Amino acid sequence: MDLAYLRAHPHLLPTFLHHQRIRETPVDGGSICHTSRLTFDDGESIFTKSWPEAAGRAPDGFFAAEANGLRWLAETGTVAVPEVLVDSPDLLGMAWIEHGQPSAAAAEEFGRALAGLHRAGATAFGAPWPGFHGSAPMDNTPHPGPWHAWYGERRLAAYLRLSVDRGALEPGDAARVERVLAGLDRVGGDEPPARIHGDLWTGNLLWGADGRCRVVDPAAHGGHRETDLAYLRLWGGAPFLDRILASYAETWPPADGWTDRVPLHQLSMYLLHTALFGAAFAPGVRDTTTTCLPLTT
Repeated sequence: MDLAYLRAHPHLLPTFLHHQRIRETPVDGGSICHTSRLTFDDGESIFTKSWPEAAGRAPDGFFAAEANGLRWLAETGTVAVPEVLVDSPDLLGMAWIEHGQPSAAAAEEFGRALAGLHRAGATAFGAPWPGFHGSAPMDNTPHPGPWHAWYGERRLAAYLRLSVDRGALEPGDAARVERVLAGLDRVGGDEPPARIHGDLWTGNLLWGADGRCRVVDPAAHGGHRETDLAYLRLWGGAPFLDRILASYAETWPPADGWTDRVPLHQLSMYLLHTALFGAAFAPGVRDTTTTCLPLTT
């Protein structure tokens, strides 16, 4: 068993896990899946994600959504992503990337690549496959736009409903989100659909030992490029963020006023977190909507 054989017979990996000498080492890979490094006798490794046994079976299409997203991003020849080796309903296997340290040079290269990815575009808002953002279903039904109508319906309103159903938001917080929704047509900044990662916070940047920055764990779809740029600023921001944004702007400058719209794009992430994790993230929704409201009135 080696990488060449695995590429030719990916469906056999579960069998080989039980009957071949494959060393499995748990690694940190997020809060949702069981993640491991599998090392073969020849020293080659892959990274795998599987649904925890205690949680039952993975939702239909969960791993397919990530695999489809990685391949869709990779086909542009812009941002670097791990190669998908195994794509099954219960497991996703990717090429192992040796971790390194962030650097200014890698950040600048990534900024240029990200601009190229966005510029590759998409045929519509959404994607040809059902999506997931974290463990939450993400409606990717293709939509012609304009962006503000799609974003309001498919992202903000959808995550608001989930958050309210969970009891994660106070009535006043939900009302502020509704006011933002009512004024989205006044925000400006609409653009044709870009090809975006869709979950591009700093935890989904993998800085490799080869000096390249790769993107992982996408919620890829046709969306607004400002969403990726806004997410890069979340939770402390990406390393060398100023270098990423500067090289991005040299390659494809964002539209005027994009920094004013950052909170509007970040609102979808905070609403996703109240939907998934509860009221602990409600202050983020509250603060972000307070900043957004002047844009929508």
